[in-house]
Amino acid sequence: MKISATIVTLNEERNVARAIESLRCVDEILIVDSGSSDRTREIAVRLGARVLNEPWRGYAAQKNFAAQQAVHSWILSLDADEMISEELEADILALKKEGPRCDGYSMPRLAQYLGRWIQHSGWYPDRKVRLFHRDRAAWVGEYVHESVQVNGNVGRLDGKLLHFTCDSLSAHLRTLDRYTTLAAEQLRARHAAVPLRHLVLDPVWTFLRTYLLQRGFLDGPQGLAIAWMAALYTFLKYAKARQDLVR
Repeated sequence: MKISATIVTLNEERNVARAIESLRCVDEILIVDSGSSDRTREIAVRLGARVLNEPWRGYAAQKNFAAQQAVHSWILSLDADEMISEELEADILALKKEGPRCDGYSMPRLAQYLGRWIQHSGWYPDRKVRLFHRDRAAWVGEYVHESVQVNGNVGRLDGKLLHFTCDSLSAHLRTLDRYTTLAAEQLRARHAAVPLRHLVLDPVWTFLRTYLLQRGFLDGPQGLAIAWMAALYTFLKYAKARQDLVR
């Protein structure tokens, strides 16, 4: 079982080294860059990754392209702001030694937000399929929140995938603006109705669910920020879809 790790990038010089350096358990590291103007490609090459340049196709399409360009059929797909933990590394090495029994494997993802590891707020365990055989799985999702769909059995790994999210509220707001635009485009493409009650009630419910039902209050001030941002995401998604504010 040989594994190619794939990462799609655009101006990720702050993150890409951390991701690459965590990938000691794979047999190839492939970076698919969509036109970085910073040192992303230079850093990746220096650290031994193979780098391809490819115009942006969309999240799922870009990651599928990366999987198809990899040398090996088993793919470990990471985002540039992620890394594998030592425990996940051990799980993958054990799997390589024993041989795979499934077509894809999920792993829990633990996020760091504003300097704190988030254990609640609906953010954990946040299992993601990131290790898969490319002939039996693919990324799906045309706009936002892409995921791997496996045509077969999915096993479970226990080691954590570590996700380094926003380190400031300003960065979170920039990300939120981009993703709500994509979410609104998705709603419009589906010709989904967005009644006014969605703008009024859904953000309130999102805050209460995140902060109370999903115990965001246990994540301290960061949990409160996550709940407010989740509510704002919900409002902006519907507002942009209704008011033709998609750019």
